[in-house]
Amino acid sequence: MTSVSVKSSNPEPDSIEHLNPVAARMMLAAFPTHIREAFERRAQEIDYPVEAVLEMAIAGFLDREALSFVDCQPRY
Repeated sequence: MTSVSVKSSNPEPDSIEHLNPVAARMMLAAFPTHIREAFERRAQEIDYPVEAVLEMAIAGFLDREALSFVDCQPRY
């Protein structure tokens, strides 16, 4: 059996530690408008990328010890 290397057309780097921004945008696009807007609004409030907010929401749901929105206190 031969292996085939497939080059990704994804311009974003692969990451095993964080949600891929392209994947996050795809997930957000699948949500109802009011949920998507809530994520975007929260991202603006804490000055974080929306994919980070989505990742924190998922992590917080799965692990109560995970970084939460309360932990996000950006300094200017």
